[in-house]
Amino acid sequence: MRIRTISRIANIAIVVVILAVSVAVSIAHAQGPATDKPARPEVALGYTFLRSNAPPAGCTCFNLNGGNATFAYPLGKGEFAVVGDLAAAHAGNISSSGYSLTLSTYTAGIRYAPKFGTKSLQPFGQALVGLAHSSGSLVQGGATPAGNSGAAFASILGGGLDIQLNRRFSIRLFEADYVLTTIDNGGNNHQNNLRIDAGAVFHF
Repeated sequence: MRIRTISRIANIAIVVVILAVSVAVSIAHAQGPATDKPARPEVALGYTFLRSNAPPAGCTCFNLNGGNATFAYPLGKGEFAVVGDLAAAHAGNISSSGYSLTLSTYTAGIRYAPKFGTKSLQPFGQALVGLAHSSGSLVQGGATPAGNSGAAFASILGGGLDIQLNRRFSIRLFEADYVLTTIDNGGNNHQNNLRIDAGAVFHF
């Protein structure tokens, strides 16, 4: 499996998001017009699964597990929101050399959450940019130590689907994101990552 395979996985994830949005739209039209209740700030906490690649121009692909926290503050009528996202994931025993890696991202950007007839399902899409921080033997003690492991450019593009249980609480059924990081690797100096999140959302 090579980097293009990760790109295909990311494309599949984006297709899943689009299908979920389409289903939500269909349900919305079936249930009637939306209410005009204002959107509220929210904090989401969840589990993060990350699929990444180790060497440049190839894929000794591996999985990282961790968590994430996201804050969203609605703008105007609430369909757009300013978002801040913090995530960290870890993997050990990467490849036959037994490398370890902890990857953290600190990003902010804009989210779009269209209003539909149903208030229980809420799809969203988002675009975020910021920094990635990496540590562990993969970036510090490998054949090509990363000089920018402390702060590299990162971007996130994707979306997800929430189901609201009451005024204060929602479940994030899934969030699927393509995460680009630009940590030095002795080759193309970028990594294509697929991130899947799920968790709880608290409204204020």
